[in-house]
Amino acid sequence: MERSTVTKTLRSAASRIFEDIGLTPQHGNLFHETAERLLYAADLVGLRHHQQIILTQPKSEVMVQFPVQMDDGNHRLFKGYRVQHSNALGPYLGGVRFAPRLALDTVKGHAILATMRASLVRVPFGGAFGGVKANPRELSKGELMRVTRRYCSAISHQLGPAYDVVAPDAGTDSQVMAWFFDTLAQTTPEPSRQDQSRTVMGKPTELGGFGARGRMHATGLIAVLDELLGDSMMELETARAAIVGFGHAGTAVAKALAARGTRVTAVLSSGAALYEPGGIDVAALAQHRGRTGGIDGFEAATTVLERDFWEAPCEIVVLCADDGALDTARAELCRARIVVEAGGANMTADAEEVLVRQGIEIVPDILAGAAVDVASALEWREVRHEPSFRKEEIDAHIRRQMTLAARRVRVARTRYECDLRTAALCASLERIGKIYELRGVFP
Repeated sequence: MERSTVTKTLRSAASRIFEDIGLTPQHGNLFHETAERLLYAADLVGLRHHQQIILTQPKSEVMVQFPVQMDDGNHRLFKGYRVQHSNALGPYLGGVRFAPRLALDTVKGHAILATMRASLVRVPFGGAFGGVKANPRELSKGELMRVTRRYCSAISHQLGPAYDVVAPDAGTDSQVMAWFFDTLAQTTPEPSRQDQSRTVMGKPTELGGFGARGRMHATGLIAVLDELLGDSMMELETARAAIVGFGHAGTAVAKALAARGTRVTAVLSSGAALYEPGGIDVAALAQHRGRTGGIDGFEAATTVLERDFWEAPCEIVVLCADDGALDTARAELCRARIVVEAGGANMTADAEEVLVRQGIEIVPDILAGAAVDVASALEWREVRHEPSFRKEEIDAHIRRQMTLAARRVRVARTRYECDLRTAALCASLERIGKIYELRGVFP
Protein backbone atom coordinates (compact mmCIF):
# COMPACT_ATOMS: atom_id res chain seq x y z
CA MET A 1 0.00 0.00 0.00
CA GLU A 2 1.36 3.43 -0.90
CA ARG A 3 2.13 5.63 2.07
CA SER A 4 -0.01 8.44 0.64
CA THR A 5 -2.97 6.07 0.90
CA VAL A 6 -2.04 5.25 4.48
CA THR A 7 -1.83 8.96 5.28
CA LYS A 8 -5.33 9.52 3.89
CA THR A 9 -6.58 6.62 6.01
CA LEU A 10 -4.93 8.12 9.09
CA ARG A 11 -6.64 11.43 8.53
CA SER A 12 -9.98 9.81 7.77
CA ALA A 13 -9.86 7.86 11.03
CA ALA A 14 -9.01 11.01 12.97
CA SER A 15 -11.23 13.54 11.23
CA ARG A 16 -14.50 12.66 12.97
CA ILE A 17 -12.86 12.72 16.43
CA PHE A 18 -11.12 16.02 15.65
CA GLU A 19 -14.48 17.43 14.59
CA ASP A 20 -16.11 16.22 17.81
CA ILE A 21 -13.53 18.00 19.98
CA GLY A 22 -13.29 21.10 17.79
CA LEU A 23 -9.71 20.56 16.65
CA THR A 24 -8.47 21.65 13.23
CA PRO A 25 -5.43 19.56 12.24
CA GLN A 26 -2.30 21.43 11.20
CA HIS A 27 0.44 19.97 9.04
CA GLY A 28 3.73 19.61 10.91
CA ASN A 29 2.07 19.93 14.33
CA LEU A 30 3.45 17.18 16.58
CA PHE A 31 0.33 17.01 18.77
CA HIS A 32 -2.04 16.71 15.80
CA GLU A 33 0.09 14.18 13.94
CA THR A 34 0.56 12.06 17.06
CA ALA A 35 -3.19 12.14 17.71
CA GLU A 36 -3.86 11.08 14.09
CA ARG A 37 -1.60 8.07 14.45
CA LEU A 38 -3.17 7.17 17.79
CA LEU A 39 -6.71 7.35 16.40
CA TYR A 40 -5.83 5.21 13.38
CA ALA A 41 -4.49 2.52 15.73
CA ALA A 42 -7.49 2.97 18.03
CA ASP A 43 -9.79 2.16 15.11
CA LEU A 44 -7.85 -1.01 14.39
CA VAL A 45 -8.00 -2.09 18.03
CA GLY A 46 -11.68 -1.22 18.29
CA LEU A 47 -11.56 1.39 21.04
CA ARG A 48 -14.93 2.94 21.76
CA HIS A 49 -15.77 6.46 20.63
CA HIS A 50 -15.63 7.95 24.13
CA GLN A 51 -12.28 6.30 24.80
CA GLN A 52 -10.86 7.81 21.61
CA ILE A 53 -12.10 11.27 22.60
CA ILE A 54 -10.52 10.95 26.05
CA LEU A 55 -7.16 9.86 24.64
CA THR A 56 -7.04 12.54 21.96
CA GLN A 57 -6.84 15.43 24.41
CA PRO A 58 -4.64 15.70 27.53
CA LYS A 59 -6.40 15.62 30.88
CA SER A 60 -4.75 18.87 31.99
CA GLU A 61 -2.46 21.55 30.60
CA VAL A 62 -0.49 23.97 32.76
CA MET A 63 1.41 26.94 31.36
CA VAL A 64 3.42 29.19 33.69
CA GLN A 65 5.57 32.27 33.28
CA PHE A 66 8.16 33.24 35.85
CA PRO A 67 11.00 35.76 36.19
CA VAL A 68 14.57 34.66 36.87
CA GLN A 69 17.47 36.89 37.84
CA MET A 70 20.36 36.45 35.42
CA ASP A 71 24.05 36.75 36.23
CA ASP A 72 24.13 40.37 35.03
CA GLY A 73 21.50 41.35 37.62
CA ASN A 74 18.66 41.76 35.13
CA HIS A 75 15.52 39.63 35.19
CA ARG A 76 14.33 37.53 32.27
CA LEU A 77 10.85 36.06 31.86
CA PHE A 78 10.65 32.33 31.07
CA LYS A 79 7.70 30.21 29.98
CA GLY A 80 7.17 26.67 31.24
CA TYR A 81 4.68 23.86 30.65
CA ARG A 82 3.40 20.68 32.26
CA VAL A 83 0.87 18.60 30.32
CA GLN A 84 -0.71 15.53 31.90
CA HIS A 85 -2.21 13.29 29.25
CA SER A 86 -3.66 10.22 30.99
CA ASN A 87 -3.47 8.64 34.44
CA ALA A 88 -5.75 5.69 33.73
CA LEU A 89 -2.81 3.31 34.18
CA GLY A 90 -1.28 5.00 37.24
CA PRO A 91 0.44 8.25 38.24
CA TYR A 92 1.64 10.49 35.42
CA LEU A 93 5.27 10.02 34.39
CA GLY A 94 7.10 12.17 31.89
CA GLY A 95 10.19 14.08 30.96
CA VAL A 96 11.26 17.65 31.61
CA ARG A 97 12.85 19.32 28.59
CA PHE A 98 14.69 22.64 28.33
CA ALA A 99 14.70 23.73 24.67
CA PRO A 100 14.60 27.11 22.88
CA ARG A 101 11.69 26.21 20.59
CA LEU A 102 9.52 24.38 23.09
CA ALA A 103 5.80 25.02 22.49
CA LEU A 104 2.55 23.80 24.02
CA ASP A 105 1.58 21.49 21.15
CA THR A 106 5.05 19.94 21.17
CA VAL A 107 4.62 19.19 24.87
CA LYS A 108 1.13 17.77 24.27
CA GLY A 109 2.44 15.47 21.56
CA HIS A 110 5.18 14.15 23.82
CA ALA A 111 2.70 13.65 26.66
CA ILE A 112 0.65 11.34 24.43
CA LEU A 113 3.80 9.46 23.45
CA ALA A 114 4.67 9.08 27.15
CA THR A 115 1.33 7.39 27.82
CA MET A 116 1.79 5.02 24.90
CA ARG A 117 5.38 4.22 25.89
CA ALA A 118 4.51 3.41 29.51
CA SER A 119 1.60 1.22 28.46
CA LEU A 120 3.70 -0.66 25.93
CA VAL A 121 6.35 -1.69 28.48
CA ARG A 122 3.69 -2.36 31.14
CA VAL A 123 4.93 0.01 33.83
CA PRO A 124 2.26 1.34 36.25
CA PHE A 125 2.21 4.91 34.92
CA GLY A 126 0.32 7.22 32.64
CA GLY A 127 1.96 9.89 30.52
CA ALA A 128 2.96 13.51 30.99
CA PHE A 129 5.55 15.92 29.65
CA GLY A 130 6.82 19.41 30.39
CA GLY A 131 9.66 21.81 30.30
CA VAL A 132 10.89 25.35 29.85
CA LYS A 133 11.34 27.36 26.69
CA ALA A 134 15.06 28.08 27.16
CA ASN A 135 18.40 27.15 25.67
CA PRO A 136 20.40 25.51 28.50
CA ARG A 137 23.65 26.00 26.56
CA GLU A 138 23.21 29.76 26.82
CA LEU A 139 22.73 29.68 30.60
CA SER A 140 25.45 29.61 33.23
CA LYS A 141 25.24 26.89 35.86
CA GLY A 142 23.80 29.39 38.34
CA GLU A 143 21.20 30.62 35.87
CA LEU A 144 20.23 27.06 34.97
CA MET A 145 19.78 26.25 38.65
CA ARG A 146 17.57 29.30 39.23
CA VAL A 147 15.45 28.54 36.14
CA THR A 148 15.03 24.95 37.32
CA ARG A 149 14.02 25.96 40.83
CA ARG A 150 11.56 28.63 39.67
CA TYR A 151 9.96 26.27 37.15
CA CYS A 152 9.73 23.49 39.73
CA SER A 153 8.18 25.88 42.25
CA ALA A 154 5.65 27.11 39.68
CA ILE A 155 4.35 23.61 38.88
CA SER A 156 4.97 21.97 42.27
CA HIS A 157 1.25 21.83 43.08
CA GLN A 158 0.89 19.47 40.08
CA LEU A 159 3.59 17.04 41.25
CA GLY A 160 3.77 14.20 43.74
CA PRO A 161 4.94 10.57 43.99
CA ALA A 162 1.40 9.24 43.60
CA TYR A 163 0.25 11.88 41.10
CA ASP A 164 2.91 13.17 38.65
CA VAL A 165 6.54 12.02 38.50
CA VAL A 166 9.21 13.88 36.50
CA ALA A 167 12.30 12.56 34.73
CA PRO A 168 15.07 14.10 32.61
CA ASP A 169 14.73 14.69 28.88
CA ALA A 170 16.64 16.76 26.32
CA GLY A 171 18.45 19.71 27.90
CA THR A 172 18.19 18.30 31.43
CA ASP A 173 20.27 15.78 33.36
CA SER A 174 20.82 14.29 36.81
CA GLN A 175 22.04 17.64 38.16
CA VAL A 176 18.81 19.35 37.06
CA MET A 177 16.86 16.53 38.66
CA ALA A 178 18.84 17.03 41.90
CA TRP A 179 17.81 20.72 41.94
CA PHE A 180 14.24 19.67 41.20
CA PHE A 181 14.23 17.25 44.11
CA ASP A 182 15.77 19.76 46.52
CA THR A 183 13.25 22.45 45.55
CA LEU A 184 10.34 20.10 46.18
CA ALA A 185 11.87 18.95 49.48
CA GLN A 186 12.35 22.56 50.65
CA THR A 187 8.80 23.61 49.76
CA THR A 188 6.89 20.51 50.92
CA PRO A 189 5.36 20.20 54.42
CA GLU A 190 7.42 18.03 56.75
CA PRO A 191 5.27 14.83 56.74
CA SER A 192 5.55 14.51 52.95
CA ARG A 193 9.06 15.89 52.47
CA GLN A 194 10.94 12.60 52.52
CA ASP A 195 8.62 11.00 49.95
CA GLN A 196 9.43 13.68 47.37
CA SER A 197 12.46 11.63 46.35
CA ARG A 198 9.90 9.43 44.56
CA THR A 199 8.60 12.41 42.59
CA VAL A 200 11.89 12.94 40.74
CA MET A 201 13.53 10.20 38.70
CA GLY A 202 16.95 10.26 37.05
CA LYS A 203 18.62 11.65 40.16
CA PRO A 204 22.33 11.20 40.94
CA THR A 205 23.16 7.91 42.63
CA GLU A 206 23.96 9.79 45.86
CA LEU A 207 20.28 10.80 46.02
CA GLY A 208 18.89 7.35 45.30
CA GLY A 209 19.02 7.41 41.50
CA PHE A 210 20.45 4.65 39.32
CA GLY A 211 22.60 6.98 37.21
CA ALA A 212 23.77 6.43 33.62
CA ARG A 213 20.35 6.65 31.97
CA GLY A 214 22.08 6.78 28.60
CA ARG A 215 23.47 3.31 29.26
CA MET A 216 20.06 1.99 30.26
CA HIS A 217 18.52 3.59 27.17
CA ALA A 218 21.08 1.80 25.01
CA THR A 219 20.56 -1.50 26.83
CA GLY A 220 16.86 -1.40 26.03
CA LEU A 221 17.41 -0.42 22.41
CA ILE A 222 19.80 -3.32 21.84
CA ALA A 223 17.24 -5.73 23.33
CA VAL A 224 14.59 -4.42 20.93
CA LEU A 225 16.87 -4.79 17.93
CA ASP A 226 17.84 -8.32 18.96
CA GLU A 227 14.14 -9.22 19.01
CA LEU A 228 13.17 -7.51 15.76
CA LEU A 229 16.15 -7.95 13.45
CA GLY A 230 15.39 -11.60 12.86
CA ASP A 231 12.37 -10.50 10.80
CA SER A 232 14.79 -8.63 8.51
CA MET A 233 17.30 -11.50 8.28
CA MET A 234 19.94 -9.31 9.92
CA GLU A 235 22.23 -9.57 12.94
CA LEU A 236 23.87 -6.80 14.93
CA GLU A 237 27.23 -8.51 14.69
CA THR A 238 27.32 -8.12 10.90
CA ALA A 239 25.45 -4.82 10.54
CA ARG A 240 26.73 -1.32 9.85
CA ALA A 241 25.16 1.55 11.79
CA ALA A 242 25.04 5.33 11.47
CA ILE A 243 24.28 7.48 14.52
CA VAL A 244 22.47 10.83 14.35
CA GLY A 245 23.25 12.79 17.50
CA PHE A 246 26.26 12.13 19.73
CA GLY A 247 25.12 13.44 23.09
CA HIS A 248 24.63 11.24 26.16
CA ALA A 249 22.11 8.93 24.47
CA GLY A 250 23.87 8.80 21.10
CA THR A 251 27.23 8.06 22.68
CA ALA A 252 25.77 5.29 24.86
CA VAL A 253 23.96 3.72 21.90
CA ALA A 254 27.08 3.86 19.71
CA LYS A 255 29.18 2.21 22.43
CA ALA A 256 26.56 -0.50 23.01
CA LEU A 257 26.36 -1.28 19.29
CA ALA A 258 30.15 -1.38 18.97
CA ALA A 259 30.34 -3.73 21.96
CA ARG A 260 28.03 -6.12 20.09
CA GLY A 261 30.29 -6.09 17.05
CA THR A 262 28.27 -3.63 14.96
CA ARG A 263 30.42 -1.36 12.84
CA VAL A 264 29.49 2.25 13.58
CA THR A 265 30.54 3.66 10.22
CA ALA A 266 29.09 7.19 10.40
CA VAL A 267 28.20 9.82 13.01
CA LEU A 268 26.32 13.10 12.52
CA SER A 269 26.17 15.67 15.31
CA SER A 270 25.61 19.44 15.41
CA GLY A 271 26.06 19.75 11.65
CA ALA A 272 29.37 17.85 11.55
CA ALA A 273 29.57 14.43 9.92
CA LEU A 274 32.14 11.63 10.07
CA TYR A 275 32.47 8.50 7.96
CA GLU A 276 34.79 5.54 8.18
CA PRO A 277 33.77 2.37 6.29
CA GLY A 278 35.89 0.14 8.54
CA GLY A 279 34.16 1.47 11.66
CA ILE A 280 34.69 4.47 13.94
CA ASP A 281 36.34 4.05 17.34
CA VAL A 282 33.36 5.42 19.27
CA ALA A 283 35.16 5.36 22.63
CA ALA A 284 37.92 7.56 21.19
CA LEU A 285 35.31 9.79 19.55
CA ALA A 286 33.53 10.19 22.90
CA GLN A 287 36.81 11.24 24.52
CA HIS A 288 37.41 13.72 21.68
CA ARG A 289 33.93 15.16 22.16
CA GLY A 290 34.54 15.46 25.89
CA ARG A 291 37.72 17.48 25.25
CA THR A 292 36.45 19.67 22.41
CA GLY A 293 32.68 19.80 22.86
CA GLY A 294 31.97 18.29 19.41
CA ILE A 295 33.00 15.70 16.85
CA ASP A 296 34.78 18.20 14.57
CA GLY A 297 38.47 17.51 14.08
CA PHE A 298 38.38 13.83 14.96
CA GLU A 299 41.33 12.56 12.94
CA ALA A 300 40.54 8.84 13.04
CA ALA A 301 37.59 9.27 10.65
CA THR A 302 36.94 11.28 7.50
CA THR A 303 34.94 14.48 7.78
CA VAL A 304 32.22 14.44 5.11
CA LEU A 305 29.28 16.54 3.98
CA GLU A 306 25.91 15.83 5.57
CA ARG A 307 24.61 14.57 2.24
CA ASP A 308 27.44 12.02 2.16
CA PHE A 309 26.46 10.86 5.66
CA TRP A 310 22.89 10.06 4.60
CA GLU A 311 23.96 8.42 1.36
CA ALA A 312 26.63 6.26 3.02
CA PRO A 313 25.81 2.54 2.85
CA CYS A 314 24.61 1.04 6.14
CA GLU A 315 21.91 -1.25 7.46
CA ILE A 316 20.77 0.74 10.52
CA VAL A 317 20.36 4.46 11.21
CA VAL A 318 19.75 5.35 14.85
CA LEU A 319 18.21 8.77 15.54
CA CYS A 320 19.32 10.22 18.90
CA ALA A 321 18.79 13.88 18.00
CA ASP A 322 16.11 16.57 18.24
CA ASP A 323 12.45 16.39 17.21
CA GLY A 324 12.13 16.20 13.44
CA ALA A 325 15.87 15.62 12.93
CA LEU A 326 15.00 13.40 9.99
CA ASP A 327 13.04 15.52 7.52
CA THR A 328 11.86 14.82 3.99
CA ALA A 329 15.08 15.91 2.27
CA ARG A 330 17.22 13.68 4.51
CA ALA A 331 14.80 10.78 4.19
CA GLU A 332 15.10 10.94 0.39
CA LEU A 333 18.86 10.42 0.76
CA CYS A 334 18.70 7.64 3.36
CA ARG A 335 19.98 4.24 2.18
CA ALA A 336 19.50 2.22 5.37
CA ARG A 337 17.26 -0.82 5.76
CA ILE A 338 16.08 0.16 9.26
CA VAL A 339 15.70 3.56 10.94
CA VAL A 340 15.41 3.56 14.73
CA GLU A 341 13.87 6.45 16.68
CA ALA A 342 15.88 6.27 19.88
CA GLY A 343 14.42 9.56 21.14
CA GLY A 344 10.90 10.93 20.83
CA ALA A 345 9.46 12.21 17.55
CA ASN A 346 12.83 12.11 15.78
CA MET A 347 11.29 12.18 12.31
CA THR A 348 8.59 14.25 10.66
CA ALA A 349 5.42 12.60 9.34
CA ASP A 350 6.43 13.54 5.79
CA ALA A 351 9.84 11.91 6.26
CA GLU A 352 8.14 8.76 7.47
CA GLU A 353 6.07 8.65 4.28
CA VAL A 354 9.29 8.79 2.25
CA LEU A 355 10.97 6.01 4.26
CA VAL A 356 7.97 3.70 3.98
CA ARG A 357 7.73 4.35 0.24
CA GLN A 358 11.39 3.35 -0.04
CA GLY A 359 10.75 0.13 1.90
CA ILE A 360 12.73 1.20 4.97
CA GLU A 361 11.55 -0.30 8.27
CA ILE A 362 10.96 2.14 11.16
CA VAL A 363 11.37 1.15 14.81
CA PRO A 364 9.22 3.77 16.56
CA ASP A 365 10.09 5.96 19.51
CA ILE A 366 7.50 4.49 21.88
CA LEU A 367 9.30 1.15 21.61
CA ALA A 368 12.96 2.01 21.01
CA GLY A 369 13.07 4.71 23.70
CA ALA A 370 10.96 3.03 26.39
CA ALA A 371 13.83 1.73 28.52
CA VAL A 372 13.96 5.04 30.37
CA ASP A 373 10.40 4.41 31.59
CA VAL A 374 11.37 0.95 32.80
CA ALA A 375 14.32 2.53 34.64
CA SER A 376 12.09 5.25 36.13
CA ALA A 377 9.59 2.68 37.37
CA LEU A 378 12.39 0.73 39.01
CA GLU A 379 13.81 3.84 40.67
CA TRP A 380 10.32 4.96 41.81
CA ARG A 381 9.78 1.58 43.46
CA GLU A 382 13.21 1.20 45.03
CA VAL A 383 13.93 4.71 46.24
CA ARG A 384 11.73 4.37 49.32
CA HIS A 385 14.26 1.81 50.53
CA GLU A 386 18.01 1.66 50.12
CA PRO A 387 18.41 0.81 46.39
CA SER A 388 19.13 -2.91 46.30
CA PHE A 389 19.68 -3.47 42.56
CA ARG A 390 23.16 -3.92 41.16
CA LYS A 391 24.02 -2.61 37.71
CA GLU A 392 23.85 -6.10 36.20
CA GLU A 393 20.39 -6.70 37.70
CA ILE A 394 19.08 -3.37 36.42
CA ASP A 395 20.34 -4.11 32.92
CA ALA A 396 18.86 -7.62 33.01
CA HIS A 397 15.49 -6.24 34.13
CA ILE A 398 15.50 -3.65 31.33
CA ARG A 399 16.47 -6.25 28.72
CA ARG A 400 13.68 -8.55 29.85
CA GLN A 401 10.99 -5.83 29.83
CA MET A 402 12.08 -4.41 26.48
CA THR A 403 12.24 -7.85 24.85
CA LEU A 404 8.68 -8.54 25.97
CA ALA A 405 7.55 -5.16 24.62
CA ALA A 406 9.15 -5.89 21.25
CA ARG A 407 7.37 -9.25 21.15
CA ARG A 408 4.04 -7.52 21.80
CA VAL A 409 4.73 -5.28 18.84
CA ARG A 410 5.60 -8.24 16.60
CA VAL A 411 2.36 -9.97 17.57
CA ALA A 412 0.34 -6.78 16.96
CA ARG A 413 1.94 -6.29 13.53
CA THR A 414 0.79 -9.76 12.51
CA ARG A 415 -2.66 -9.37 14.06
CA TYR A 416 -3.43 -5.99 12.52
CA GLU A 417 -1.30 -6.32 9.37
CA CYS A 418 0.34 -2.94 9.81
CA ASP A 419 3.69 -1.19 10.17
CA LEU A 420 5.75 -1.27 13.38
CA ARG A 421 4.68 2.19 14.60
CA THR A 422 1.00 1.36 14.27
CA ALA A 423 1.62 -2.05 15.82
CA ALA A 424 3.33 -0.46 18.84
CA LEU A 425 0.39 1.91 19.30
CA CYS A 426 -2.06 -0.99 18.97
CA ALA A 427 -0.19 -3.01 21.60
CA SER A 428 -0.33 0.00 23.94
CA LEU A 429 -3.99 0.76 23.26
CA GLU A 430 -5.07 -2.84 23.82
CA ARG A 431 -3.99 -2.49 27.45
CA ILE A 432 -5.41 1.02 27.85
CA GLY A 433 -8.74 -0.06 26.36
CA LYS A 434 -9.04 -2.92 28.85
CA ILE A 435 -8.30 -0.58 31.74
CA TYR A 436 -10.96 1.90 30.59
CA GLU A 437 -13.47 -0.94 30.28
CA LEU A 438 -12.76 -1.99 33.86
CA ARG A 439 -12.66 1.52 35.37
CA GLY A 440 -15.45 3.09 33.36
CA VAL A 441 -15.95 6.85 33.17
CA PHE A 442 -16.75 8.91 36.28
CA PRO A 443 -19.47 9.67 37.28
